[in-house]
Amino acid sequence: MNDQKTKGILVAAVMWVLIIGILAVAAKYLILPYFRKDLLDDTGSESAYKHTLSLAADSFSGYAMLRSPVMKKELKTQGIKLDIRDDGADYDGRMKALSKKDVQMAVFTIDSFIQAGAKLGDFPAAIVLVIDESKGADAMVAWKDGVSRVEDLNSSSASIVLTPHSPSEFLARTVIAHFNLPLLPEKWLTPAEGAKDVFKEFIKTDRKSRKAFVLWEPYVSKALAEGSAHVILDSSKLKGCIVDVLVAERNFLKDNHDLVKAVVQAYLKSASAYSQSRSDLVKLVTDDAVATGSETLSPDTAEKMADTIEWKNTRDNYIHFGLEQDGSRNVMSMEEMIGNIRDILVKTGALTSDPIAGQEHTLFHAGILADLKASDFHPGKKMDVIEGLAPDATDLDAAHQAPKLGRLDDKAWASLVPVGSLKVEPIMFARGTARLNIQSERDLAQLARSLQSFPGYYLKVIGHTRPEGDPAANMKLAAERAGAAMDRLVSAGIDASRIKAMAAPPSGTDADNQSVSFMVGEAAY
Repeated sequence: MNDQKTKGILVAAVMWVLIIGILAVAAKYLILPYFRKDLLDDTGSESAYKHTLSLAADSFSGYAMLRSPVMKKELKTQGIKLDIRDDGADYDGRMKALSKKDVQMAVFTIDSFIQAGAKLGDFPAAIVLVIDESKGADAMVAWKDGVSRVEDLNSSSASIVLTPHSPSEFLARTVIAHFNLPLLPEKWLTPAEGAKDVFKEFIKTDRKSRKAFVLWEPYVSKALAEGSAHVILDSSKLKGCIVDVLVAERNFLKDNHDLVKAVVQAYLKSASAYSQSRSDLVKLVTDDAVATGSETLSPDTAEKMADTIEWKNTRDNYIHFGLEQDGSRNVMSMEEMIGNIRDILVKTGALTSDPIAGQEHTLFHAGILADLKASDFHPGKKMDVIEGLAPDATDLDAAHQAPKLGRLDDKAWASLVPVGSLKVEPIMFARGTARLNIQSERDLAQLARSLQSFPGYYLKVIGHTRPEGDPAANMKLAAERAGAAMDRLVSAGIDASRIKAMAAPPSGTDADNQSVSFMVGEAAY
């Protein structure tokens, strides 16, 4: 009996301990926070913000507009706070954060967006805005004695030093995808941690070695300060390749259309405001570098940075998203950019297959910009009303155009500085004719699409024939073949002023000597 009583007391004691423990936990995690919140509410003030949006980014100067005082002020007027989280350019982590809904928005380069989505096996966000494009901020440099042009990388001893998973890597992949470099080793990439380390490798490298180095500013300028260093190719010669975009998590975009629209609208207003003042833009870049803890920029470097980043405006975005027409055909659509970038990643082995199965349109959402377009939103439009005259709309935010190359005379074509030969399937003709076959028509159409990415270069189209038969007739046939290929490229939209057809002396006996080859170059300075 005493034993049963003792057991009963022990059980009761345990029960009371459990009850007290549960009450303590409840008090700590439920009751006390409730009263604490009550206390904070009673002794605090009402927030100026109704909404807080989290955005994943990094310290790149191209994102300075998102962190700008103008952007913050624009959003604050609508009760929105943008919480920008620096993840150190961890693109895979950025995509996972979107998938887990830890952040509502993020920035990517288009290539990093495609690769991160492919790794995750899902694209939990859609592109809603084009932010900027690199126009010289990223460059492939080398010592002149080792690599004087892209073709010098066509060697079994060649390599490219760069920062993996960065715009630098994609610049290198763009070169490899488009230029004929069959001898470049399969393991061509030598990794380094950031542009500073790439620069250190550059300085200590033998000046006759077949090494190229991909850097970004300010280290491009530092490399070029060395006497015999030069740029092999930089992003100012490219179009639609190194492009930064703003993305929104798909569920958040669907349920909070107006909030995403407010962010996009505030960004475009900021871009317009800073584009009107060169000094304000340079100051923004300088101040942003300090605020993000990046390297302190000298005035000259800040000026250079401002020159090598093309911040996209409202008109650019309307055209990119297919909401306005570009009569000059110089501004690439989102589908064209995504398709070209995807092709480069697949061709160079960064992706084993196409993760979007040719459905480029699924990666972007034009609805936000369509709403702005429908409301005639354009922060760069100024209305000048003169008495007695109709309002004259002056567009201060004209779309950025790719540089239009001037016509060259024969002497300038002869002195063109070669960059490299393009990687193209042999353009074949029926024996003894200049008639293109169906496959060659398709290959030239693909080449025309590729040439859109290289608007800063001239192109020599060189016809070839075998040596058998009459030499004069062979030269005539070679010229006709080059002309046929050139005509096809021009009909596909390539400016005739940047192409010259010519004939090579007859040579060889293989199939390539019934084809045409393509050499890109730039005007000599």
